[in-house]
Amino acid sequence: MWEALEHAGWVSTLATSRWMYGLVSVIHHSAMLFSVGTIMLLNLRILGAANRNHAVSALAEQLRPWTWIGLGSAVISGFLLFASQAAAYVAATPFRVKMLIIVLAAIAALAAERSNAKLLALISIVLWLGALLAAVEISELTGLG
Repeated sequence: MWEALEHAGWVSTLATSRWMYGLVSVIHHSAMLFSVGTIMLLNLRILGAANRNHAVSALAEQLRPWTWIGLGSAVISGFLLFASQAAAYVAATPFRVKMLIIVLAAIAALAAERSNAKLLALISIVLWLGALLAAVEISELTGLG
């Protein structure tokens, strides 16, 4: 199944074009930093460490569309990068760990936003930082990317 994805024409084009792969990679990293940045800002506000002039609910309302735009862009660009070496990524434990951390971080972020719980905001921050660190280490540990 994963090999079929890797051999699709559009994936082969992306994987063999340095500028296209590089562009998608830059978009992916920028989108992740953008979305995680908005999540961090809200979590820091919940913790009382940032933007105390705004109510948490008002800040969440302002940031929510930007967070979803960033996450949506990151998911699409991440899938494009994944498709170029899908079988290898699926087999790589660091990649699976990163994906698990991202799912847990997203759940923690949503729960923190809904409950304004400081502990959930702190857990969200730690998990998102863990996801970013895990992502950085994938290429070093596996040679992928």
